Amino acid sequence: MSPKSVWTSFRSFIWDTDSHLKSPEERKLVRKLDFALLTIGCLGFFLKYLDQNNITNAYVSGMQEDLKMFGNQYTYATTAYTVAYAVMQVPSTLIIQKIRPRYWLTAMEVGWGTFTLAQAGMTNVSQLYAFRFLIGFFESSFFPCMLYVLGSWYTKTELAKRTAIFHMTAPLGSAFSGYLQAAVYKNLNGHHGIAGWKWLYIVCGGMTIPVGIVTFFFYPDVPHNTRAWYLSAEEIEIARDRVNKAGKAAPAKISTATFLRAARRWRWYAFTLGYVLYGSGCAATSYFAIWLKAEGFSVTERNVIPTGSNLISAFCVVLWGFLSDYTGSRFLFVILPLVYGLVPNGILAVWPASVGLKEFAFLTDGVQLMTAIFYTWANEVCSDDNEERAFVVSSMNGFQYAVAAWLPIVIFPQTEAPSFRKGFPATFGFVIAALVVIAIIQVLVLREGRKRASYRD
Repeated sequence: MSPKSVWTSFRSFIWDTDSHLKSPEERKLVRKLDFALLTIGCLGFFLKYLDQNNITNAYVSGMQEDLKMFGNQYTYATTAYTVAYAVMQVPSTLIIQKIRPRYWLTAMEVGWGTFTLAQAGMTNVSQLYAFRFLIGFFESSFFPCMLYVLGSWYTKTELAKRTAIFHMTAPLGSAFSGYLQAAVYKNLNGHHGIAGWKWLYIVCGGMTIPVGIVTFFFYPDVPHNTRAWYLSAEEIEIARDRVNKAGKAAPAKISTATFLRAARRWRWYAFTLGYVLYGSGCAATSYFAIWLKAEGFSVTERNVIPTGSNLISAFCVVLWGFLSDYTGSRFLFVILPLVYGLVPNGILAVWPASVGLKEFAFLTDGVQLMTAIFYTWANEVCSDDNEERAFVVSSMNGFQYAVAAWLPIVIFPQTEAPSFRKGFPATFGFVIAALVVIAIIQVLVLREGRKRASYRD
């Protein structure tokens, strides 16, 4: 076998299983899309999670004391962010049906970078609430719009791994936030009379704004309206032909009928409920650093140790994505990681005396992170209706954050830290409920497939 044939076989095995069937022109198109979409998407999402999660690192690194935060004020601050984030999920994917995604996402990213930077000037808790709300508002569009755009360009053999690579940057951003705060606290704390936690906001905001500006020049929008300067007319035609062959519906005018059509189908209800339950079952790791602080770990250890959970999550979400594309199964790599989630959530629900066992549970809770495959599944099941696809994908994330806006106040009040005797048993129950709903979704997907097959016959 020639070296070229060996490379072609390897590329088909490790990357796209149909790579050898694509023309050189199509492979070149996909490489350009990967460079533009994954570079912008990964950088933006990395920074989104860096900016979203730096409140935890700042809180355990001196912000609590400087802003005189008491009781459940930390929870209220995260709720302010979550409320704004949830409210804009569905509107954002509908807005980009009218406004080019690159215009909208550029404005949103520059906006959240600006307000992240401004947090360095906070002097009281009320200002923290306001800034967290504004950051949540501007960050809200990035994730659902990226998922929609990825689903608009890529085919069944390509989508899961690319969504996974995109989503991998979320736990990496969370992990890097810990490393960054540890480094900032060590090297910049007190520099120019500015506290270390304030330097974290300055550094994060200064990184985000330039990436938002780059988005304006490189984001390709969607195949049906792209004017990307790096795509030739022939490549745009190939892209449109690809999505047509994949059965992806072209954009249509949004009207009341759009929502009524979605309301008459099972997809919106089942995928949204399943994702809300799954997302609620992933909440445990958010309290890792708070537990470490209660156990007497140092500031550096509180910031660095939880990054282990984030790195495990990043590895697993990519692994599930590659295996899902390679096998062609979405259901299998949604349900199997979540089955493992019963283990760490079960340990935390019991709350054993062993510090090592609890640390193991916090660290490995991220194995259940299969968000990318869940969204890929929804993207593909709804591919025959562009507007329903946008509505379902954004609703999944939006409703999950809507629940997250109030649920932590009820089950994770800071006054019950660090054992959270309502919170951890609840996340264990959510994992069980999510498994039931996911099984139901698979039954409905198979039934829908049989109906389509019978119509063709």
